[in-house]
Amino acid sequence: MEEQVYSMPRIGEKAPLFKATTTQGEINFPTDYQGSWVILFSHPADFTPVCTSEFMTFANMESKFAEANCKLVGLSVDGLYSHIAWLRTIKEKIEYKGMKDVEVKFPLIEDITMEVAKKYGMMMPGESNTKAVRAVFFVDPTGTIRAIIYYPLSLGRNFDELYRALIAMQTADVFSVATPADWYPGDEVIVPTAGSCGVAKERMESADQNTKCYDWFFCTSKLDKDQVEKALLKQYNQ
Repeated sequence: MEEQVYSMPRIGEKAPLFKATTTQGEINFPTDYQGSWVILFSHPADFTPVCTSEFMTFANMESKFAEANCKLVGLSVDGLYSHIAWLRTIKEKIEYKGMKDVEVKFPLIEDITMEVAKKYGMMMPGESNTKAVRAVFFVDPTGTIRAIIYYPLSLGRNFDELYRALIAMQTADVFSVATPADWYPGDEVIVPTAGSCGVAKERMESADQNTKCYDWFFCTSKLDKDQVEKALLKQYNQ
């Protein structure tokens, strides 16, 4: 019987559907998460040190992501009982960077058949044929993939960056802007590029006090942190 071949999911496409058993019961992904952002992330294996540090960090930040209307879903190719034992070990025995008694409450998917990992392109033969790489998929409230980040097995993720990316994408959606390198709430944002010679000329000659143009194609605008937070909070509550 031929093995099914999956194409890699791409930004802008609907997240591939699947049903799975997790440490929090059965889920239908992404159907169960309509209306929320969700970060689906994979790790190579239970009872490994890098993964342990990551899960403790994510669990410690879960409420912060929840306040930003984002749910977390983990995955590895280990079985359910291994997941449960590992998460119990984390809570009962591991203290790391001031974090202890950490309870992982978000679902961790059992994927011993590797079906979900293959469907999402988490298996990288150059890294391992039996372990999922550290993949991160940002899925928006409509079930559309908005960003994808891959890390090798040896590299732990930067979770502050994952949060920053989430808030940046939400801000871009609400204000119809783009965010420049190293953007954080309160920094200037990039306004849409001029679509005609007339608009380009007008921008360069009569930019208002809130807009700064470095050239016709590169203009930024002030966007206060307060303004961002209020707009996103309104969006979350809709």
